[in-house]
Amino acid sequence: MLTTFLIAWPICSALLVLVAGGARSKWMALVSSLVQFVVTLSMLTQFQQGADVQFSMNCVWISQLGIHYNVGVDGISMLVVLLTNLLLPLIILSSVRKSYDRPGLFYSLVLLMQAALVGVFVARDMFLYYIFWELALVPIYLIVMIWGAANRVQVTFKFFIYTMLGSLLMLVGILYLYFLTPAPHSFDINILMATNPDRISQGWIFWAFFIAFAIKMPIFPFHTWQPDTYTTAPAQGTMLLSGIMLKMGIYSVIRWILPVVPMGVQDWGKVALVLSLIGIIYAAWIAITQKDMKRLLAYSSMSHVGLISAAIFSLTVTGLQGSMIQMLSHGINVVGLFFIAQIIFDRTGTFDLPSLGGLMRKAPVLATLFMVILLGSVGLPLTNGFVGEFMMLAGTYQVSPWIAAVAGLTIIFSAVYMFRMYQASMLGELKPGLENFEDLKTSETIVLGIIAILVVIIGVYPKPILDMTEPSITAILKAVGHQSIVLKY
Repeated sequence: MLTTFLIAWPICSALLVLVAGGARSKWMALVSSLVQFVVTLSMLTQFQQGADVQFSMNCVWISQLGIHYNVGVDGISMLVVLLTNLLLPLIILSSVRKSYDRPGLFYSLVLLMQAALVGVFVARDMFLYYIFWELALVPIYLIVMIWGAANRVQVTFKFFIYTMLGSLLMLVGILYLYFLTPAPHSFDINILMATNPDRISQGWIFWAFFIAFAIKMPIFPFHTWQPDTYTTAPAQGTMLLSGIMLKMGIYSVIRWILPVVPMGVQDWGKVALVLSLIGIIYAAWIAITQKDMKRLLAYSSMSHVGLISAAIFSLTVTGLQGSMIQMLSHGINVVGLFFIAQIIFDRTGTFDLPSLGGLMRKAPVLATLFMVILLGSVGLPLTNGFVGEFMMLAGTYQVSPWIAAVAGLTIIFSAVYMFRMYQASMLGELKPGLENFEDLKTSETIVLGIIAILVVIIGVYPKPILDMTEPSITAILKAVGHQSIVLKY
């Protein structure tokens, strides 16, 4: 029942927030997200490591089509549900000082998206999973379209076309796989895994799924919607996209591609790995050239996700565990960085790095927390980014030292563009017109302070996360047919 509550609660809250409207809708949404987080913590304390699917509920939905309401969590889904319900209160709290038109609609869409995201992460029936996948698109599309920047119509249209094309391909793959299951046909994940289509069929299904997931992540060359959408979206929309929504693609590769079409992975996984490596270098190189702070962070996010994808297709426990913990770390760090960019924009009216400089003189608290989160993003030892990056590189090294060397370039490039961004905005002489720049307010300090604390805690003691995800990852890799090395902390 807890799993169903985590889906139903934000939906009910979204309706209440929409009806209430006005300034109080913001606080109602915050309270709702905090309740969701407390329930998630309760689930986490009851979660049994090493066990199979827990907190499950399975009942017939449409019997004629073999569709079930089948939900539950294992170590992998528990991690991303925790990430979703941890970040939502921070994202809502980050908007306390901002006033949106039609706040009731805005915050109801945020809560509806939370419900859809949780649904994606806990669904064990692929038809149910697809419903939640599509539902998650609607709120973020409306958020960008209604509250985005001036060019939002063109940008959201491009975003919509990309995501709908990916969803259509995935739907074709789902239906093809469904009709390959023994009669009466089923969408249940265990039956889909046991179906084991022929190698050619698995290849087609692999690409139908991978393109849909690669668009969401995004992976080169399915990425061109991302920088414009991240830049155009309002601050909280960008945080939702980068912090949580792209994790739908990463999670789905692990949950649905690896165990369901293992021969497709064996045949085409290396191609996906190469595309991921290209994305690492391509996005990092563009990030180095950026003068717009928000676009720099957008390309930075794409580069980091490329490394996560490469680690997944290394097909090692080390690489996949690294990708899981990096999903958590990336979500935390990128929300902090985009929030910092928005704070600077709200006070200066620009994301242009050459127009900034010397802000540390006026905002030492902001500069300090910015540095902590930045160090987590570049992977300094004893920060959350280091744990995941080290394990992902170790996993890719087991495949090939050359692949690890190329993947490792993301660490060097990341340090270049991140420290350049920090230097341009925080250090040097205070630029004219910035004399009245204010340091962090209370709500801003709380959000960034929590994120900075998480950067350190996860970096110093990642063992609980690794212990939680290892059994599920090992089981998935056995389904793919690979023996792996387990790296212990």
